[in-house]
Amino acid sequence: MIKSVVIVGGGTAGWMTATYLKAAFGERVDVTLVESARVATIGVGEATFSTVRHFFDYLGLDERDWMPACSGSYKLGIRFQDWRAPGHHFYHPFERMRVADGFNLAEWWLKEGDHSRTFDLDCFVTPYLCEARRSPRTLDGSLFAASLDGSLGRSTLDEQRAQFPYAYHFDAALLASFLTDYGVARGVKHVVDDVVAVGQDERGWISHVTTQGQGKVAGDLFVDCTGFRGLLINKTLGERFDSFEDVLPNNRAVALRVPRDPGREEMDPYTTAHAMAAGWIWTIPLYGRNGNGYVYSDAYCTPEEAERTLRQHVAPGKDDLEANHIRMRIGRNHRSWVNNCVAIGLSSAFVEPLESTGIFFIQQAIEQLVKHFPDERWDPVLADAYNRRVAHVVDGVKEFLVLHYRAAARNDTPYWKEAKARELPEGLAERLRLASSVLLDDHDIYPHYHGFETYSWITMLLGLGWQPERPRPALAHLDPARARAELAAVRRDARRLVDGLPTVREYLVSLNEKER
Repeated sequence: MIKSVVIVGGGTAGWMTATYLKAAFGERVDVTLVESARVATIGVGEATFSTVRHFFDYLGLDERDWMPACSGSYKLGIRFQDWRAPGHHFYHPFERMRVADGFNLAEWWLKEGDHSRTFDLDCFVTPYLCEARRSPRTLDGSLFAASLDGSLGRSTLDEQRAQFPYAYHFDAALLASFLTDYGVARGVKHVVDDVVAVGQDERGWISHVTTQGQGKVAGDLFVDCTGFRGLLINKTLGERFDSFEDVLPNNRAVALRVPRDPGREEMDPYTTAHAMAAGWIWTIPLYGRNGNGYVYSDAYCTPEEAERTLRQHVAPGKDDLEANHIRMRIGRNHRSWVNNCVAIGLSSAFVEPLESTGIFFIQQAIEQLVKHFPDERWDPVLADAYNRRVAHVVDGVKEFLVLHYRAAARNDTPYWKEAKARELPEGLAERLRLASSVLLDDHDIYPHYHGFETYSWITMLLGLGWQPERPRPALAHLDPARARAELAAVRRDARRLVDGLPTVREYLVSLNEKER
């Protein structure tokens, strides 16, 4: 049996892996995490998918347990600003579309909707909550969609059936610290030391890591959470890294942390992705500050220009705020599991954070590691299946992100003009050709699990301006009464919720005061 796992590297990836493995296997598997006190983590992975609740529930953590300790806030979706035209915005929400007579509301909107405003206001309730800065929970803690509330227990992404209406923003460094305490209390061995060498046996498999102060740390299975360095998977085992920069050229970011008074200043319950001349700026509202960053390609913008643009956009006059410049490695390893080493997090794969996929990649990789956990036979079928599933997820997200740039109507700078001319990933060209005639359905989107459902593909295409010329012909032969009733119900439900829910600031102030 595999009795010991050594995780090299801390941060969000390392501690999510350590705590999940310990929750899954308990005392049957020893888990040791080795991290350096001198190696800083990237620390800007602060927005998530709604599916992250499976991770916390698996650990037995209610959001009230960890949100106050991690500056946590709610994310109902992403606001895309100026991607279509200056002043235009739309929301990509955590909300599936309603259906009338077998066709979703986006299909009916093309025929019956109010085209003087963005489609999301006719098809979803969530944009109204975002505009009004509403919390998804009332002051007594109940969820506005009561049937979706409650713990999922020890469930996984594969068991996601309903669309939960929100995700989270949190301080990644604080979450890592919280999970450190949680993991150590449950038996994770924590070694704070510098790794100075990696030992290999006669097969080339990793036998141990040598630390500067505490010597050798041996194990059966090694997990590389060393970030973009890829200390084990790339530098030691020599695994090939496949770059995505040919289709996703954004390779740098600069980040700022901008303080905000949570007691007085209202906050947005969504992430903002604001299109700029050479990339886009994120705004992630946490409790007590905003996380901001400019993601860009250094072929179109210098780091100095990017920092200047970011400061002017999010923190004018606050020149004392320290900027964090990040060089990003965009792509994935050809294999994330090689011999007895599994890479998770930035050491495995990374695409720009446009759809908040970083922590989702970590969660999916951890779950797949548990499902494909080896024994002493090291059956290659397990590693092959793991690598295949990780690759499908990353490649699907790559395709979805490329869609953002190709479909965006914005075309006013060399950066945006080039986005329309680059070669497309295999399969996406055909999907976009179809989407010019009809809205995509479940059979048309990227075929393997990658975290995004059909409604997300439709939402981005319509929001960005890639719209069929006419509705599906079949709708002309159907009675539109039920569709009109559903479109009216969206607006009616939205008004009721906006009137009845507190602001996200009011709720989070209440939550944080209760936990003091």
